[in-house]
Formats: sequence, structure tokens, C-alpha cells
Amino acid sequence: MAELFPRVGAFTLGYRTPEVDEYFGRARDAYEQPGRADELAAIDVRRASFDLKRGGYSTAAVDSALDRLEVAFAVRVRERYVKQHGQDAWMAELAERAQALYPRLRRPAGERFAAPPTFRTGYDRSEVDAVLNRLTAFFDQGRPLTAEDVRALTFTRRRSWSAYEERVVDAYLARTVDILLGIA
Repeated sequence: MAELFPRVGAFTLGYRTPEVDEYFGRARDAYEQPGRADELAAIDVRRASFDLKRGGYSTAAVDSALDRLEVAFAVRVRERYVKQHGQDAWMAELAERAQALYPRLRRPAGERFAAPPTFRTGYDRSEVDAVLNRLTAFFDQGRPLTAEDVRALTFTRRRSWSAYEERVVDAYLARTVDILLGIA
């Protein structure tokens, strides 16, 4: 069987090839046979993770393919919904989902998420707050923001007293990406 992705060097960590091959095989089946009970959603693709092993697949190549796959599944969901309910209904659905993001956007900077447990690290509060300010500007003023912009974010790690809990921020940003993909 031909390898799906380029491999990294023998001493470099990459994704375990059997895990990646199996995942992308299931994803291909789900995409080619829509409507199956085990069909993947865009959020499922975003949650995909693979163990690391020396000489595995290039993480950059696999991550890039996952991004494209996520977009493909999101487009499929949008097209189905629009076909069944219409474009206006789809936009209303997205607006309703976006409303769930607003309570955190309205909180004061520095208080939008919980801090990580004491003596643990998390994402730098000011950096996360800056992203949430961009999201507010997107919703309220139509300023540009794409799913790719959010996916590409990285945050500096800080001690608990100047950080937000990573898991909560990641979950929030995952919902943000879903909405942005729905608009695209």
C-alpha cells in the first residue's frame, strides 16, 4: 500500500503511520458514503489525534490534510442543511450557535475563563483576550476572521495567576471554528 503522507527522518518524531492510515481510511469511507451511522463530523476531524513515533508521518502534512478534511465535512453539512431548509435557515442556525459564544465575549478581559489549578500553566490571558476581542469585532463589526486564523493560533504558556485553563479555551475556540466554517 502506498503511504499517504511523507515520513520524517528516522530520529524525528512523526505521527504513527498505522493510526493515521486507519483514521484516513475510515474518513474516506465516511466521506464517500454519506448518511452512514458512523459518519464523521467536522468536530470529529478536529479532535483527531495520533501518537508520536520516530520516523512517522510528517505532522505538518497530516495536520494540513486534517484541516482540508474538516472543511470538506463542514461544507457537506452546510450544503445538506441549505438544500433541506434554505440559506436563510442556515444563517439563522449559525446566528443561534454564535449567540452561545457571546456570554464570554461580554465578560471583562482577564475574567473570560477560569484559571488553571494552582501551580499549573495555561494560556496567557492577555493573548486569549486579544483573540476574543477579534471575535467580537468579527461578530459586531464584520471585521475579517477565518477558521484558518483561529486554527493557527498559539498561545504563550503562563503560570495559573496570569493564565486561562487550556481545555476550556480550546473547546470555546473549537465552537468558534465550527461557526466560521459554516459561514465560509
